[in-house]
Amino acid sequence: MTATATAATLPATFDESAFEAFLETRDEPAWVTDLRRAAFAVFQEKSGEPLDPEEWKRVDLRTFRPENFAVQTGSQSGAETVATFDTLMSERAEFAGSVVHVDGVTTQANLRAELAAKGVLFGNLSELVHEHRELLETHFMTRAVQADADRMSAWHAAFWTGGTLLYVPRNVELTEPLHSLIALSTAGAADLSHTLVVLEAGASATLLEETVSADANSTGLHVGAVELLIGQGARLRYVQLQNWNEKTYHFAHQAGRVERDGSLQWTVGGIGAKLAHIHQDVHLDGRGAEAEVNGVTFAVNRQLLSYYTKQAHNAADTRSDLLYKEVLRDKSRVVWRGMIRVEPEAQKTDGYQRSDALLLSSTARNDAVPGLEIEADDVRCTHAATAGRVDEEEVFYCMCRGMSEYEAMHMIVEGFFHEIYDRITPDSRTPDFDDNNAAGGDPIRIVRETLSRAVERKLGIGE
Repeated sequence: MTATATAATLPATFDESAFEAFLETRDEPAWVTDLRRAAFAVFQEKSGEPLDPEEWKRVDLRTFRPENFAVQTGSQSGAETVATFDTLMSERAEFAGSVVHVDGVTTQANLRAELAAKGVLFGNLSELVHEHRELLETHFMTRAVQADADRMSAWHAAFWTGGTLLYVPRNVELTEPLHSLIALSTAGAADLSHTLVVLEAGASATLLEETVSADANSTGLHVGAVELLIGQGARLRYVQLQNWNEKTYHFAHQAGRVERDGSLQWTVGGIGAKLAHIHQDVHLDGRGAEAEVNGVTFAVNRQLLSYYTKQAHNAADTRSDLLYKEVLRDKSRVVWRGMIRVEPEAQKTDGYQRSDALLLSSTARNDAVPGLEIEADDVRCTHAATAGRVDEEEVFYCMCRGMSEYEAMHMIVEGFFHEIYDRITPDSRTPDFDDNNAAGGDPIRIVRETLSRAVERKLGIGE
């Protein structure tokens, strides 16, 4: 199956009989089952159509065999191995709440009692759909990620399992971060977990999420979705570190919607996966809404990591700022296709996007394609993309001063990523987010240390 080819038949593990068998394992309200059936009909239809060539033409799917993967039930899951996962975030802090998914099955969910008493919801989406229909039916795959967007989103909407819900009521501020872990443990397991964050007006929160594989050799598949809904004047900091092994396929639709005077800081770390493709949308829907998007990507060996980003300005006086930094080594490839879209009513828009790539070998390849679609006449929109090799004189300079080649490369790569680290700053309106605070729950320190540690590990591959 290539990016533009049609799929004449559905893979056996996701065909109609598999879908009906899957539904038999689910204990869900009728409204959820109805949504699944509608999505599966779209999945059947879209599987006979080519994927959008503009988005997928640089993503080679010829080696991808979806029939080699299957959704796991609770009895099939390797959930008992959760303690063996080597995570980068969870070991660094005490969190106000945490959720763990293994092979698409939620194995742990907790939230501090004082937050639950304020009306905060944080836990297993599959369970919370029973108790909170009035909340979830309004937001779940209705405003951000759409089931009919393409084959991948329909696939997810039909077969989603597990998933994290974070709901913060009006004017409730969470001063300590929450943590979500998505893990693959069983060879051939397909994870279709869903993350839904809803912040009502004036609320604030930080969610740190990471993906991880149980070992380096198990094959896996993730077809996910992330929905971030930020109400008027609300503030969300969301971090996702994709850290699968190099035998995992990762596909995801991710979207954020920001209302009037709301703020979203979204940091993406792309470290693992054999092949990954992320469709990431940010919609600024209300006057004064703003979003900052940060991307840190490190690809080695034959990894292919692809991003398709869109910054949609749908109201006046909105601001978006996207910066992706990519490091490539060996025969790896990174693709970034970015678009800033400004609607006619979005006057006074300030939009910026940039992709910078650092190539550590002559056989690595980076494709960067920025773009603008501007319908308003009073805006400030710019874009840029750069790519270059490591300066050998810099390496020589460091080694002349006693560093090994590894230490020199580590310093250069860390310096390249440091601009991203500097952007991950506290929210001045939330004094508890103190960058100088060394307390275990400081989200700024956690994110910076986690990204730095991930880079260090990546540089060690093949050493």
